[in-house]
Amino acid sequence: MVSAPSPPSKLQEAQSEGKWVENGPSRDAKWWYSTFHTVTAMIGAGVLGLPYAMAYLGWVPGILLLMLSWCLTLNSMWQMIQLHECVPGTRFDRYIDLGRHAFGPKLGPWIVLPQQLIVQVGCDIVYMVIGGQCLKKFTELACTNCTQLKQTYWILIFGAIHFFLSQLPNFNSVAGVSLAAAVMSLSYSTIAWVACLSRGRIDNVSYAYKKTSTTDLMFRVFNALGQISFAFAGHAVTLEIQATIPSTPEKPSKISMWKGAIAAYFVNAICYFPVALIGYWAFGQAVDDNVLMALERPSWLIASANLMVFIHVVGSYQVYAMPVFDLIERMMIRRLNFTRGLALRLVARSSYVAFTLFIGVTFPFFGDLLGFFGGFGFAPTSYFLPGVMWLIIKKPKRFSTNWFINWASISIGVCIMLASTIGGMRNIVVDSSSYSFYT
Repeated sequence: MVSAPSPPSKLQEAQSEGKWVENGPSRDAKWWYSTFHTVTAMIGAGVLGLPYAMAYLGWVPGILLLMLSWCLTLNSMWQMIQLHECVPGTRFDRYIDLGRHAFGPKLGPWIVLPQQLIVQVGCDIVYMVIGGQCLKKFTELACTNCTQLKQTYWILIFGAIHFFLSQLPNFNSVAGVSLAAAVMSLSYSTIAWVACLSRGRIDNVSYAYKKTSTTDLMFRVFNALGQISFAFAGHAVTLEIQATIPSTPEKPSKISMWKGAIAAYFVNAICYFPVALIGYWAFGQAVDDNVLMALERPSWLIASANLMVFIHVVGSYQVYAMPVFDLIERMMIRRLNFTRGLALRLVARSSYVAFTLFIGVTFPFFGDLLGFFGGFGFAPTSYFLPGVMWLIIKKPKRFSTNWFINWASISIGVCIMLASTIGGMRNIVVDSSSYSFYT
């Protein structure tokens, strides 16, 4: 049970304008809260698409890109954590607050807010799809004699759950859900690679690039870049998570947050690399865009893994939705004269859930959505926007190691963003042309 927050006089901290709840953000979280919130935000359904990305990248490029992404995004998360209290006496509780400080009050929101919203809304749309897929797979394996429903209905069932969970007021109120989701992510990732390892390689496994036209292969490779960048999420809600941690001059919040981030990235590594490498080893170019969909035996274990994915994305949806709820509610209070309370939450949050549910049901292309949103939203927020803000605020010495690392992250992030956005959008269009909607 969460303890009561300490009086502000003891915390000695300033609070940003606009609050999570009526009396300001709850700043009584422990450092391990940041671990499981970050794990829940970062290690999502994207891990199950990593073997599919490897199938288009190949062994050497795929491994190098995974390692490079892990290092670059860990560095950018460290930058975000350091910048949270880069101005003495001020805490930047949201990505947009830091964007205003870095780029100015007028330009900042236009640079940061669209990217953050793309990440958060994009994640929630993808989680609608994967939640429905895994619930469908679970029932097919657990009840072979049951009448099977269409995937659309399972996505609708997943969405219905969030009409209720979305009424929880803030991050700490979903701490239990987030903790369960973090445990599930580690569990189903382990099951995925252990099941692939125990199954062994399929007959006539091939690690050659898929036989397709040169143009299609190029766009699929672009999409694979986005799938990997989607897997390294979490930066869009880093400041919101850190805002729940108490801070004093003697022990600033960055100490606890960084400790939690290191633990989260350790969990990230033991989930991502085995799933990506062993999944690709087992199926080669024939791997599905969700590696669990390609596994059937032992049925009880695969059914359990799919149920775990379902539980995890339930929590992940809420972690990414909370900042969006806050933004919508503040806008409705200022422009439509709503007052805080249950009525506001019912209208604002239910509308958002309905929107993400509609998009998820209409475009249930898991792999393509990963690539598109990974490039369009995750590459900026995880790879290069933190580096740009660091250069503006901290002004490292030109041609220093820090300066080179930041510009390398910015350059790589921009390339990934452009390539994977184009590849993901093109693949969504191509796959939509042969898909029967709402089936």
